[in-house]
Amino acid sequence: MPTPKNDLIFHMCREDEWAAAQVSGGYPGSSQDQADGFIHFSTAGQIVESAAKHRAGQAGLLVLTVDPAPLGDALKYEPSRGGQLFPHLYGILPVAAVRRADPLPLGADGRHVFPAHVLEGAPK
Repeated sequence: MPTPKNDLIFHMCREDEWAAAQVSGGYPGSSQDQADGFIHFSTAGQIVESAAKHRAGQAGLLVLTVDPAPLGDALKYEPSRGGQLFPHLYGILPVAAVRRADPLPLGADGRHVFPAHVLEGAPK
């Protein structure tokens, strides 16, 4: 099971949401995250399926690579899809915890094309 101290986690957001977070210093999550009461994250092994399920066909997205260590106890791994444990952040994501923000373009098949560093962490 991933632990908050060592495995990177990932979040997809709109470019304008991330731009606003950089100004304020914190990202409150999407409107769906806010309605759910936490920010949805995925591990490397979950992010592709999460994109297909929740962000299919959406352009103008970024994938945030996040260091979970500074999130502390606000980050919880909770059962979700198929009983898998997903990282959920109960609070604002500090911009300083984001290691990188990469474009998440759509390929010719309409699926998101993930940066290599995201997929490298996925189980084979």
